[in-house]
Amino acid sequence: MAHGNFAIRALSAAAFAHWFELDDDSLAALGAARVIADRKPGFPCRVSLADAEVGEELLLLPFEHHAVPSPYRAAGPIFIRRGAQEAQLPAGEIPGYVSQRLISVRAYDAAHWMTDALVCEGSEVRAHIERLLEDPRIACLHLHNAKQGCYSCKVERA
Repeated sequence: MAHGNFAIRALSAAAFAHWFELDDDSLAALGAARVIADRKPGFPCRVSLADAEVGEELLLLPFEHHAVPSPYRAAGPIFIRRGAQEAQLPAGEIPGYVSQRLISVRAYDAAHWMTDALVCEGSEVRAHIERLLEDPRIACLHLHNAKQGCYSCKVERA
């Protein structure tokens, strides 16, 4: 499979904008928290698909990244930067923060069942994405930060 036959999708900025209007107590009641990035890398935003700069405000919140009727339905924590613009990556582009981390790649079929999974260095992600998408049974891939287990982004066929 040639480079560029996949696209990495960011989460929608609009889906999270209202969370920033909540006070800290309201966030806590929803299982979320306001945080300030104190290092870079370390706070990867799922909307901008980039690590936050030191001093930037983010929300750490629960997110159902695989909201499907399957035993593989899943949720976990994600960071969203205040004012983040939704990344629109060209086909075949890997976000920088993905290439710098240990990544879990999870493959799902059209029925939302996991059909394959692996852990690799971020520098090897492209090769694994391309190999997995050679299988016509695979509908999409999810990338996770392997150490913390957090959802990173979705990979679709371009």
